[in-house]
Amino acid sequence: MVVSMATKKYTVTLPEELAEEIRAEVGPGAFSAYVTRAIERQREHDRLGELVERLEGEYGPVTDADLAAAEAERREIEQWFADQASGRAPAGAERRNAAAA
Repeated sequence: MVVSMATKKYTVTLPEELAEEIRAEVGPGAFSAYVTRAIERQREHDRLGELVERLEGEYGPVTDADLAAAEAERREIEQWFADQASGRAPAGAERRNAAAA
């Protein structure tokens, strides 16, 4: 997030219902900050999209098998952290220890 940046007023047109809904939620003093954060997130999203396009152009698209492997690894890592937090031995540790004996 950008902090202490010079500001300038711009005129933008927003759907009235959406703008009023946001203003009611965040208050009139926080409306500009809310819009700024939304624009920052959109810029980040756009840049990530550009990165994906560049990487897919270089390495090819991500396959379903790639996604499944990444998801399995994510679940394994998540379980490892949960085990660490609870003080339990990581899943499969008993099998690894028995095999080493």
